[in-house]
Amino acid sequence: MVRLHHLTVLLPFTTALSRDDEAPTAKRVAIIGAGASGSSAAYHLALYANEAAIPANITVFERNSYIGGRTTTVNVWENPSFPVELGGSIFVEVNHIMVEAAKRFGLSPASHNLAAQLELPDLGVWNGQEFVLVTRQEDGWWDKAKLLWKYGAAPLWTNRLMKSAVGKFLTMYDEPVFPWKSLSEAVEKVGLLETTGVTGEQFLKANGIGDLFAQEIIQASTRVNYASNLGYIHGLETMVCMATKGAMQIKGGNWQIFASMVNASSATPHLNTTVSTISKQQDSTYHLTLQSGETSTFDEVILAAPLQYTDLTISPAPKHTPDEIPYMKLYTTLFASPHLLDPVAFNLAPGSPVPQYILTTLPPTESPVDNAGSPGFYSISIHNVFPNSHSTPPRLNYVYKIFSPARIDSSFLSKIFGREISDSETEQGAVNGTISWIHHKIWHSYPREYPRVTFEEVVLDEGLWYTSGMESFISTMETSALSGKNVARLVRDGWIGARESEKGGDLWVEEL
Repeated sequence: MVRLHHLTVLLPFTTALSRDDEAPTAKRVAIIGAGASGSSAAYHLALYANEAAIPANITVFERNSYIGGRTTTVNVWENPSFPVELGGSIFVEVNHIMVEAAKRFGLSPASHNLAAQLELPDLGVWNGQEFVLVTRQEDGWWDKAKLLWKYGAAPLWTNRLMKSAVGKFLTMYDEPVFPWKSLSEAVEKVGLLETTGVTGEQFLKANGIGDLFAQEIIQASTRVNYASNLGYIHGLETMVCMATKGAMQIKGGNWQIFASMVNASSATPHLNTTVSTISKQQDSTYHLTLQSGETSTFDEVILAAPLQYTDLTISPAPKHTPDEIPYMKLYTTLFASPHLLDPVAFNLAPGSPVPQYILTTLPPTESPVDNAGSPGFYSISIHNVFPNSHSTPPRLNYVYKIFSPARIDSSFLSKIFGREISDSETEQGAVNGTISWIHHKIWHSYPREYPRVTFEEVVLDEGLWYTSGMESFISTMETSALSGKNVARLVRDGWIGARESEKGGDLWVEEL
């Protein structure tokens, strides 16, 4: 039996006393989901409530055993000293909430100089036949010169286009746009509907970006970030993929940002806990019933997960019910091996170094498709090197990550390593084998970011809020955190409005 308990966030206040000097009743808030948006909602609501001198009870329900949602790590060889990102791997310089939270909570960034340590090229774009581009970190300005020589001014124009789109988006962090009750209206207000309403392919052509750069470089980025080719992702998300300056991750796992947010909020987290029913009462409060059958009452409910995956029953049906939208089914494979990839598998000369990060695009002869196409995968990368003390003798292992549209099998692994790998190794690993450890995960990783000009409602009903409408606009850890912050501010503003209304009524009675 899960025992519900509420930890009152008794925050300092000086003005919210009633005429009989009794403290106001604490607001009861339930947050369903402890991913990026739910954790952010808890954290920012606690801050906003503190500023407004409004006491609040915040309870977070999470059906998984951890905080972080799609941002989580797994341990290689089940060793907690060797964590590797399974979900959201990086955030970037313009992700203000993530960057500021990492600093505030004293979280250290992980090192990103692995390619240099391994003496490998940093990145290569593979089209199933050849590498159309290979870069090294030490190439510096020469690398930029090579890009300009091959693609003309397209890299420069793309960078300007990206900065323009991201600049418009960043205005959503502040007044007068923030906070927004309608995401559709906010997107229109900042001037991004024309960007979300067309495909990446259409957007790039309309802005004079050459096909070669679009297909070889930009499409490689949309594939690794959203498993989508340019004809099947909207223009804004395409530009988001090109905002890579200052890419970073937290040492030990990005989930620590969200766990720190929940902890700092003084919310009461209930992990391994599934909410089955939300029932609105006549007094506009909500009863939440857990799978265990236990029920508790809340003044506000924040649904911080895609409704279609929650198995929730909402009774009566809210004024606005989010549409069921298609999500990408992405296979993520993490594994460890003492071997580097076989250059022959990538049509390189034997002994040639294979890039640390392999992104993919379609060959020029292949018709546009809504899948990985002939390369068969979206990306392969080396994320770390750990000592395998379980092998005989102990030896260093490279930790790989593969994004693909289907489960990775033994024939695929045998090909990229140039050596026979058994089905057993592919499923379970073998301590002394080519694959010493392996972990398979299927994600509904993000919505299919098809072009659209309207987005899901933030306010589903009075006191019932929704953060996941942000997903089909921009789906990142940062934007989910922004959506949670936006809802937190709207909740707080509602409380202040109600308090001011009550004060006005009291004054009117006194005047009579």
